[in-house]
Amino acid sequence: MRAVLLAAAAVVAAAGLAACGSSSAGSPAAGASGSAASCSKSAIQGELFSRGTLTVATDKPVYPPWFQGNNPSNGKGYESAVAYAVAKQLGFTHGQVRWAYEPFNDSYAPGPKKFDFDVNEVSVTPQRATAVTFSNSYYDVQQAIVALKGTPIVTRHAPADLKGYVFGDQIGTTSLAFITSQIQPTHQPKVFQTLNVAKEALQTHQIAALIADTPTAQFISSSEIPHSLMVGQFPSTGEHFGLLFRKGNPLVTCVNKALATLKANGTLAALQKQYLQIFLTVPTIKP
Repeated sequence: MRAVLLAAAAVVAAAGLAACGSSSAGSPAAGASGSAASCSKSAIQGELFSRGTLTVATDKPVYPPWFQGNNPSNGKGYESAVAYAVAKQLGFTHGQVRWAYEPFNDSYAPGPKKFDFDVNEVSVTPQRATAVTFSNSYYDVQQAIVALKGTPIVTRHAPADLKGYVFGDQIGTTSLAFITSQIQPTHQPKVFQTLNVAKEALQTHQIAALIADTPTAQFISSSEIPHSLMVGQFPSTGEHFGLLFRKGNPLVTCVNKALATLKANGTLAALQKQYLQIFLTVPTIKP
């Protein structure tokens, strides 16, 4: 659903989980090290925001399929489940994970952080990686179109057709960047401060469509905007989500080890199947 105004976009790859494969712009800071011993719970205490506790941040409200019941701490939804799976690999119990509130656009801003890592569909981009450090990927993203039923874009969405529509999206997102860099419409996209305002603009016919990552687009069309649908998703352009850390935080090395274990033992694939399986069969269209 999210990112800075840079081009990007990619769907669930059960083995690839490459944050919104993230080993380039999202790789750990140079010089960070993490042997098996140094990644023990006792060894990483000095790197934590609050000793004895793993502090995980996200925005609010939070939405399915990433979270459920607007409650990050229940362990339900893909991102909540991934956060707790990482915490378990680091030696933390469910009760030793504390959730903090961090607005999406503030998360990748430069400066100190009041959390150990943030999980909030944050796409890894080169610009963001100059201010914060990202983990390796936990989810590969594709972008999708949400439109109202019966409107022209539902049936006429060839590349040439797409250029003639008025799109809109939340400021600072990779979805907005995808519109300008990949669709390249002749009309300037309308920019809104929040996704909720963009959704209202679609409902009131101020825009023909909005773009969001596929799972978010599916939730919007199925549960939030009456008489809307997901028209289709676009091919991957390499966008992925990463867990976000303060710049240079050495804890990222241990988290990457945890993610590698979760990938190797099938946990990430199982969580994707549990929470994201529906999005693997969405029709793909060309921008």
